[in-house]
Amino acid sequence: MKAAATGLLVVMAGVFLATRYFEPAYPWLGYVKAFAEAAMVGGLADWFAVTALFRHPLGLPIPHTAIIPRNKDRIGEALANFLKENFLIAPVVARRMRNIDLAGAVGRFLQAPHGEETRIRQGASRLIADLFESLDDERLGGLVKSSIANRIRNMEVSPLLGHALASAINDDRHVPMLEAAIRWMARALDANEELIRDMVHKRANWVLKLASLDTKLADAIIEGLRKLTADMHTDPAHPVRVKAEEALAQLANDLQTKPETRERVEAMKVQLLDNQSVSLWLDTLWQKGREAIIRAARNPDAAMAGKLGEILQSMGQSLDKDARMKSAINQFARRAVSGMAASYGSSIVKLVSETVRGWDAQTITNRLESAVGRDLQYIRINGTLVGGLVGLTLHVLDSI
Repeated sequence: MKAAATGLLVVMAGVFLATRYFEPAYPWLGYVKAFAEAAMVGGLADWFAVTALFRHPLGLPIPHTAIIPRNKDRIGEALANFLKENFLIAPVVARRMRNIDLAGAVGRFLQAPHGEETRIRQGASRLIADLFESLDDERLGGLVKSSIANRIRNMEVSPLLGHALASAINDDRHVPMLEAAIRWMARALDANEELIRDMVHKRANWVLKLASLDTKLADAIIEGLRKLTADMHTDPAHPVRVKAEEALAQLANDLQTKPETRERVEAMKVQLLDNQSVSLWLDTLWQKGREAIIRAARNPDAAMAGKLGEILQSMGQSLDKDARMKSAINQFARRAVSGMAASYGSSIVKLVSETVRGWDAQTITNRLESAVGRDLQYIRINGTLVGGLVGLTLHVLDSI
């Protein structure tokens, strides 16, 4: 574009010289000469203006030229303040995220492992893998662990758990969990049959032992428990099973509305976070999660295939359709990002400012010129053409 703009200026100079030479023989060439003459003036003026932004025209230290190199520190400060005031203040972030359906977007993304999003997913996957491999593992792991622990510590988890449990009950997603608990009870009964018999035998008095009634009593207890677990497994309307479902529903309600339950859950949460075993678990979780993210990012199609792909698609459907869960996740994301902006916004602003200040004048000139230089060359072209039209108009008016 720079060559095109300069070439147009050279063409106008050639036209001007040619028309000036032939004008005595062909008077009508005066109009062409007027256009070319004014075009040179407009082109040179805009060349000077565009060049003065990035460097001294012709290397001459003319005042108020090389504006960007001379003011790079002030540009860095202005850019940093712009980021802070428009993007990195907690209320601004919260307001901008209020209309962002993050959970819905993630849900739709997980439901579409193939299709139009494939190329975007592959590019994003490579970026994620490169990012996780390049960052300092120990420092990043410590940052992630402390950030997760602090966010969980400052967040009231009871309503979120209550929403999730209520949503699962409404969609009957608790049924597999309940049936798994019943099967576990049956297996535990079989595995501890001798323990039950021994307990009955030790607690029976000598009369029952003399008549061998303790054995019959133990058999009756074990058979009764087996029948109870079998009936609960086969009969969805079994009274004990109904009571268990009612207890789950009550727990979901208490988690959201009952202060005593919420306080107990929050106290348990704090105790868990302070436990050394949980800290070690978070370390292990980070390492496994990081490795899994890198593997999945390097091969996104494999990650979305098989059972894992089915689980992720099922999660995507739930996120996309469950309004209550979607609202809870969006609220959590909004609070998390706003908290990050409040905690780290100043550090990001300082990083931007110091980075720009650390660039040498030639670096910042080259980067800005490569970003906007093409449009600036259009200014030179437009200045040449508009100047020519203005010169032609004035020549016509002067000839009347």
